[in-house]
Amino acid sequence: MRTGPATIAETIAAQLARSFRDGEVGFTGLVTGEAATLYGTTIPLAAMLLARRMHAPNLTVLLAGWSHNPDLSALDVVPDSEFDAVLRDLPCDAQAVTYPGQIRFKRGDIDFGFSSGAQVDRTGCLNSVCIGDYRKPKVRLVGPILQPEHMTIFGREYIMMPHHTRRTFVDKVDYVSGVGYPGGLAGRAALGLRHGGPEWIVTPHCIFDFDREGGRARLRSIHREEGRATIPEDTGFALDGIEAAPVTEAPTDEELRLLRGTVDPKGILLGRA
Repeated sequence: MRTGPATIAETIAAQLARSFRDGEVGFTGLVTGEAATLYGTTIPLAAMLLARRMHAPNLTVLLAGWSHNPDLSALDVVPDSEFDAVLRDLPCDAQAVTYPGQIRFKRGDIDFGFSSGAQVDRTGCLNSVCIGDYRKPKVRLVGPILQPEHMTIFGREYIMMPHHTRRTFVDKVDYVSGVGYPGGLAGRAALGLRHGGPEWIVTPHCIFDFDREGGRARLRSIHREEGRATIPEDTGFALDGIEAAPVTEAPTDEELRLLRGTVDPKGILLGRA
């Protein structure tokens, strides 16, 4: 088993795991690209498995919307699509691949989910549709990919951003594919949204939470002390409280032992393979 101090990925996984509660249902999909997969899929999976080991044995892991509590120890490689044969053949508690399985999303059965995008703004709105004007974009992206449901029907959403730059953290997204807190809770209510919304934004540098009433992201913690100088430079909107933000708490010895020896012994979930 690997030794040494916790990596950023391990630190994030431990922080996420502590925020999950026993009996909850957590949803994550499969995204493509090495960095996006790490933040959008495998760190969330490791966090949910850690929570099950530490304090939430009845937490349900819902992978790709249809594989319930998959046995990730059987993986030698992360599947690269939501109906990949690797995932199809992975042992799990149950599979739900036919109608009306997907209707449970709209019953409010999902307590928390994970999503990402090309842009996120100060209100927590996400964009995975286009860069530039929608009618004549500079770049056409993958599309909303269930983000409207993630940000409105799920109980809460963790926005996982693999890159923290001024291109990805903007004052206002070019297109809203997932709605955050524009106008705060009152703004969401005016849109008919009285449930859900983003909980955190997680990046390689820091974690944001939200002033929901004011509709504004705020620094919850920074992963490394040197981030106090670099995070404002890498963020396209003004930040308050950079000097007061604590350093993200490292995993405990027990959390690190479980992450490395039980949750991810092959190193494929937390980027060590």
